[in-house]
Amino acid sequence: MTSDTPDLSTFEARIAVLGAGMMGGAVLSGLLAADLSAESVIVTNIDEDALRPWAERGVQTSDDNVAATRDADIVFLAVKPHVAADLLDEIAAELSEDTLVVSLAAGVTLSTLEGHAGAGVPVVRVMPNTPALVGEGMFVLTPGEHCGKDRLEAVEQLLNACGRTEVVPERLQDAATGLSGSGPAYLFYVADALIEGGVLEGLPRPMATRLVAQTLFGSAAMVRQGDEPPATLREQVTSPGGSTAAALRVLDAGAVRHHLGAAVSASTKRSAELGA
Repeated sequence: MTSDTPDLSTFEARIAVLGAGMMGGAVLSGLLAADLSAESVIVTNIDEDALRPWAERGVQTSDDNVAATRDADIVFLAVKPHVAADLLDEIAAELSEDTLVVSLAAGVTLSTLEGHAGAGVPVVRVMPNTPALVGEGMFVLTPGEHCGKDRLEAVEQLLNACGRTEVVPERLQDAATGLSGSGPAYLFYVADALIEGGVLEGLPRPMATRLVAQTLFGSAAMVRQGDEPPATLREQVTSPGGSTAAALRVLDAGAVRHHLGAAVSASTKRSAELGA
């Protein structure tokens, strides 16, 4: 747990995580790492093997979503988007104005979530991304009609234990999906290409992988620090007539900047189609 990670040791709420898959498991790991009491959490999955590691950490486990929801104050929907509505139908009788539903199901709209959760149930739509698995996720949040400020802040506190959060109006959720939801795939694509470039020039693959990983990590830290915009940081690396300038000329000739922007646009469009 880093110095800016929330301390959840005094967080008072009963939490149900429905679906202990990759993303649900990543969030749950982050919550426990921030000292959330394992006794306050129940997690569900139809696969007993998936539940066993959580039970070993003191978390309550179940294969019954309805029973898990019954006494929960906050319910995380950590299932595939195509089953989110059916899951809400399954547990709707246990939901009320006192239950906060947090959906991690990409592309599922607030109208769908609220329509299946029931009248007056507060809902928060969240677009996560996979770096949550290492505590560095980006979570883009949109509160529903019945979700007040205090409840939204509670969700932010929880998810900040797994990375960082940003609150946006729902009209920006598809763009957030195109940028940060799909974004790790773009960067893994770039990382793979850079590693191959290093290998082509004679570096051993493990060494090339280490060099690329640290370069991406350090560069991201500089961007996040926010002292200078990325364009200025790029200029600081690029000496006139130098090796970096030669490399950037190749990237510009291949319209790499254009294609990355187009990739974000394509993902944004597809996200809107899936959520329609």
